[in-house]
Amino acid sequence: MLPGPRVVAPTAGTSALAAGVAPGAVSSVIAELHGQAAARKTADGHTLIDLPVESIDENPHQTRSFTQREIESLQELADSIREQGVIQPITVRPGKDGRYFLITGERRLRASKMAAKATIQAIVRIVSEQQAAEMTVIENLQRRDLNCVDLAQAYIMLSQEFGMTQEQIGQRMGIARETVSNYMRLAKLPDGVLHDLRSGALEFSHARILMRLDPEVVGRVAHKAVSEHMSVEKLESFVLFDKSMLPHQKPPARPARWVDPNVRAAQRKLEEILGVRVKIRDRKGKGKIVLEYSSLEDFDRVLGMLTGKKK
Repeated sequence: MLPGPRVVAPTAGTSALAAGVAPGAVSSVIAELHGQAAARKTADGHTLIDLPVESIDENPHQTRSFTQREIESLQELADSIREQGVIQPITVRPGKDGRYFLITGERRLRASKMAAKATIQAIVRIVSEQQAAEMTVIENLQRRDLNCVDLAQAYIMLSQEFGMTQEQIGQRMGIARETVSNYMRLAKLPDGVLHDLRSGALEFSHARILMRLDPEVVGRVAHKAVSEHMSVEKLESFVLFDKSMLPHQKPPARPARWVDPNVRAAQRKLEEILGVRVKIRDRKGKGKIVLEYSSLEDFDRVLGMLTGKKK
């Protein structure tokens, strides 16, 4: 999986109309919050309040699925919350009739309910639907254990619900457009393969190889990869060189050039770390590394990573 990108905070001073709240309602919401004894201000000026957990509705933009293993892991977090409370507040936005919609912090909210907590600390944000969706995606991106299918669905949701292009999504998330495109293509894989990706039986790198095959054989090859515990390198070797696979590979746009597996692995690792496309040209131990960036923001981010100076 690609590392989490830099945080892109929603634009300050979001208008009431953009947030989907009537202009007169914003002041009344804030006034109501300030009128509660538990309400207080954070260092950056947002309203922090202890909310009843039952007054918080689920996040309509949440695309992250919770596997059984993740649900079981919540017990440890629930035990910690039972003893010490929630250290990092969740984020919500006002709904109707005194209710709120969750933006970020689903694990903390679920664990608080498991710990039988009546209230939870929450930061109240007046944001638009699109901003709330972006904040959800950004939080998910920062989770190292986020599976690639959930990430793909998040990008698809931003595209379909808000009409964002792949270029715009990449700019908002701090990643290359090609990366967004590669993830969104996962939705075309069979349901069985998506299940294996969600469970961790297959990785994103496995999926990129499978997407090069004809649709009618993808499920069979994926099942073979899972049952035989194939590494990415072994699956790639099978797809490229096994005689049974030759008729089922999609023809490349141009003749494929043989690449040393070690060079290919290094190239893939650099792409995961830097979040941009990487090309390594090696000839007898000499060559060059080319980094392709799609915007000045990408350039600044990669330069900062390579020099150790954050922009």
